[in-house]
Amino acid sequence: MSGIEPTAIEPLRYEQGTAMVIAGLSDRYTQDTTSGIEALWREFVPFLGKVPGQVGRESYGVCCNPDGVGGFEYIAGVQVETEEGLPQDFRWIKLAPRRYAVFEHQGHISGLGQTFQAIWQVWLPNSGLEAADAPEFERYSDDYDPSTSSGRLEIWLPIKD
Repeated sequence: MSGIEPTAIEPLRYEQGTAMVIAGLSDRYTQDTTSGIEALWREFVPFLGKVPGQVGRESYGVCCNPDGVGGFEYIAGVQVETEEGLPQDFRWIKLAPRRYAVFEHQGHISGLGQTFQAIWQVWLPNSGLEAADAPEFERYSDDYDPSTSSGRLEIWLPIKD
């Protein structure tokens, strides 16, 4: 991603998110190792539609639990009714109700890093808003096809009230 100039981006909308529990497979990453997230998704895809207590057909990629030096946990998962009864190797996170700036990623999934750069390096510093100390997440529509990168992909950035 270095050497690529981030482009301008604007949120599709602002939304008050509701409380949710997201559960799935997770691993820790840094900005230099995010390419490994693709393998995590490949490992999770067979669980889609089969997770105990799954709510809806959307899937989520949650960035959470930062370590303060650039590392973070990423959970590839789905919304569930409760964390009870999940497979032993699943991780889960409770997302509190909060305000989000919602962006849409356009183009192939391989360009997702550029969209994040545009949000964090261009939009946020010029928006007059501050990111909240809370998980951000990607929301993939129920018709999203990772092999073709078709379908809707939104990025939900938590913002301070």
